[in-house]
Amino acid sequence: MNINSGDFRVKEGEKVALKKWPTAVTPFYRSKEQYQKSLAEHVEGLSALQSVLYADNRYALLLIFQGMDAAGKDSAIKHVMSGVNPQGCQVFSFKHPSAEELEHDFLWRTTRALPERGRIGIFNRSYYEEVLIVRVRPDILRAEGIPDDLPGKEDVWKDRYRSIVHLERHLYYNGTRIIKFFLHLSKEEQRRRFLKRIDEPQKNWKFSAADVAERKLWKQYMKAYEACLSATTTGAAPWYIVPADDKQNARLIISRVILDTLEGLKMSYPGVSARRRRELRSMRGLLAK
Repeated sequence: MNINSGDFRVKEGEKVALKKWPTAVTPFYRSKEQYQKSLAEHVEGLSALQSVLYADNRYALLLIFQGMDAAGKDSAIKHVMSGVNPQGCQVFSFKHPSAEELEHDFLWRTTRALPERGRIGIFNRSYYEEVLIVRVRPDILRAEGIPDDLPGKEDVWKDRYRSIVHLERHLYYNGTRIIKFFLHLSKEEQRRRFLKRIDEPQKNWKFSAADVAERKLWKQYMKAYEACLSATTTGAAPWYIVPADDKQNARLIISRVILDTLEGLKMSYPGVSARRRRELRSMRGLLAK
């Protein structure tokens, strides 16, 4: 039951039609015990590779999670990254921009949170909100104070796609590897999860009236995602469309993609010179006395 990362990757130049991408696939586990074992193996592998990433200090890893409400972004981050060293990993959640952030370009607030070399950065939502929710809700775009006399302002989305692609290419050539996950949830599964949030008291805090309002815009969001995924998947920063109706299966797919990416970097612990080895032997001798 091997997971092929390429099955979920959006090819550069591909025009995405989300109806053709499944929200559920045959599980990569046969039982809860097998799922837990497989995920534990993936987490252990990620922990080991994180240590090499930090020691090698040539690359940074940026993971971007996008999806509709209740798609499982939070739980995927929690479970998949449960074994990594917190000192080498940071998670940022980007919600409605602050007054200060609105005074800058749309990439400013996320650029400040990019991971440094040797570390893993996780964006729970990201600069992609600027071509998703902002596209669906034009009132947000108006609040950003963009000048009315900009040439080609009617092509604002194409311009933003281009800015994003250029940023990601720039980051790639400076050592940051970017993996982008779209958690592809069905509308019916979202409904079930929303009802669960209402019916279970310990989950009430996760639900708000705004969730229902956004759900009414489902078709508009799917069109925005299709345009975004088609325009911004590249060899340097690919999108992966992860079937999200089964949270456990989604976690296995996500962790496999991350493992494959890190393993492909061919990282290693720094070598030790002959002189340094002699110094270490000398110090060991002193400590042994």
